[in-house]
Amino acid sequence: MTNPLRIVIVDDEAPARNRLRDVLTDCAGQISLQVAGEAGNGRDALRLLGEIDADVVLLDIHMPGIDGLEVAKRLAQTKPHVTIIFTTAFDAHAIAAFELNARDYLLKPVRKERLLAALQKVRGSAIAAELPPAAGRQYLSANERGRVLLVPVAEIVSLRAEQKYVAARTLAYTYLLEESLTSLEQEFAGQFIRIHRSILVARNAIAGFALKSGCGTDGDYSGWVVLLKGVDDVLPVSRRQYSVIKQFRQGEAP
Repeated sequence: MTNPLRIVIVDDEAPARNRLRDVLTDCAGQISLQVAGEAGNGRDALRLLGEIDADVVLLDIHMPGIDGLEVAKRLAQTKPHVTIIFTTAFDAHAIAAFELNARDYLLKPVRKERLLAALQKVRGSAIAAELPPAAGRQYLSANERGRVLLVPVAEIVSLRAEQKYVAARTLAYTYLLEESLTSLEQEFAGQFIRIHRSILVARNAIAGFALKSGCGTDGDYSGWVVLLKGVDDVLPVSRRQYSVIKQFRQGEAP
């Protein structure tokens, strides 16, 4: 029997916490879950999450003191396995939220259908992570115009985070995946390597590296790009990931 998802609700407004509890109760008929705790501000949330074992945090952004974005940053350092789902009345922080590898970004009032879909994605990733290596996924699912397409992992040359999706690039096409770049990196660590906070590249697709100006826009560009086999795209390497190039220059497999 699958263990229930342990969920913590964080919101500075009691009515909002109560509503999320009610929506979770509605979701419980379709997915196994339990509310492991609640917090009314960021400081209490960090204290609670340091004391209990949680799978998911439903996290408000606008809170006094430590806001939700800061809570997410700290959890990424101390409890990277905890999945963040932001629940907020504002859409202005969506890009920042997904740069923190949030699983989803739900606008209030949170609807059962949206929350259930987000939790099912968490459950699906958790089950996949528990599979032995030999039974790892060979395909990723992409939704396109009402169809579910299976994308062979072996054909993907790069994975790039783009707001709420991950763009999976093959030689022929780019598919949009509703998955976290961080979870994909962990699941396929032997096949993909991170070259930028928002980009993974298939190890066997790397043709080389080159110096190129004008490719970085976030202030963390190293000046180098990855050259891919069979693809004209060039992808920026961040300063933080410069070690990938050093390995290549030393003749090691990145």
